[in-house]
Amino acid sequence: MRTMRIIQPVKEMQAFCDHLRKAGKTISLVPTMGYLHEGHLKLMREGKKRGDCLVVSIYVNPTQFSAGEDFEKYPRDIERDSGMAESVGVDVIFCPASSDMYPEHYQTFVNVEEATQNLCGLSRPGHFRGVATVCCKLFNIVKPHVAIFGKKDFQQLAVIRRMVEDLNMDVEILGMPTVREADGLAMSSRNAYLQEKEREAALILSCSLLQAKKLYDDGQRDTAGILKVVTDSLESSLLVRLEYAKICDVVTLKEVTHLGGAAVLALAVRVGATRLIDNYVFGETFDVPC
Repeated sequence: MRTMRIIQPVKEMQAFCDHLRKAGKTISLVPTMGYLHEGHLKLMREGKKRGDCLVVSIYVNPTQFSAGEDFEKYPRDIERDSGMAESVGVDVIFCPASSDMYPEHYQTFVNVEEATQNLCGLSRPGHFRGVATVCCKLFNIVKPHVAIFGKKDFQQLAVIRRMVEDLNMDVEILGMPTVREADGLAMSSRNAYLQEKEREAALILSCSLLQAKKLYDDGQRDTAGILKVVTDSLESSLLVRLEYAKICDVVTLKEVTHLGGAAVLALAVRVGATRLIDNYVFGETFDVPC
């Protein structure tokens, strides 16, 4: 009977993965901060198809949280997460200690320049330095052949792809479509923070994205016109405070004024005290019950 392993020490995880690679086995990795939901499980199911051994990292990475953010209160439940991971066939959970990931006198970080200068990079200074650094470390520790991320965190995915290409890392980065609740809300561990009225108000994100898709499908290519409709929609809710709504190139994440190439509409809002993000890549399928 197969038993899922839980590994904490970095050196043990490295030795385990070295043994797999020497045996000719392929490794897939799903990096997470835990408090798993169906969106994570979908990534894991794909990971089972992509490798002989599926590793899921569970680590709330302190270096991607700015002062005053929710690092301390970020939901954590390793027993719950372990049960969910085992239910979809995860082979190994890697849950390192911060003292192992960032030991005393730690001073090395990865900076991805251009792709972090917009969107969440503006409002969360240092966030993507922490993201790139921890993913670089995870790739060095787990040595995966493929690492799987959700497209809901679109800028994160773009930053990791840029890092992997620029540093010649031997790992495939696979982005998977956003998984949504039945009412259209993008799944997120932070949804647990939402009060009942806030949860209902949060649906305006996916509905605003749907409005943008309809405009695009009707032939609208001027981004200013699309953004006007989207921002008006988001600002109509008293419980929602808009942080940004921007249309950007999918690779550089620079803003575009005309939809002639691949572009993403990215949103960030505060619903009450909870920060939520969502996005739509123009031309892709998008169906929510608004």
